[in-house]
Amino acid sequence: MNNFNTLQWPLIIGLGALALIRPLVRIVEHQLGADLGAAAPVIITLIISAIWIAVVGLSKTHYPVLTLLFTGLTYAVLSIILSGILSPIIDGRLDGPLANPIAIVPVLLINALWGLAAGGLALLIQRLRGVKAAETIEGP
Repeated sequence: MNNFNTLQWPLIIGLGALALIRPLVRIVEHQLGADLGAAAPVIITLIISAIWIAVVGLSKTHYPVLTLLFTGLTYAVLSIILSGILSPIIDGRLDGPLANPIAIVPVLLINALWGLAAGGLALLIQRLRGVKAAETIEGP
């Protein structure tokens, strides 16, 4: 898969790390005993999605759908790792997907779908802006 090698991995990792704002806000909210309401996670997710879509859609990033698909997967892996590190510190016990490994697959799937949807919208924005599809890279 030549597309895999041409993806902008620093961008993917950076956008995936940006999404860690979601669990970090939830952790801070819990530690402060605050209640931001049920809408807060949805609003944060929409803001992160808008940033992902804008960064990729308003650039000439090749393979926007794959880029944001892998961004979603990167976020999933990073959030699982973050949960594994912070839950024992905060709660005194391992919690989250690492404590319940059957939950890892749904976490990966949900975040892959999030990235896929954002990637589709970023691709649409690129096409509306007149950015042409990346040339297919042929092997020997």
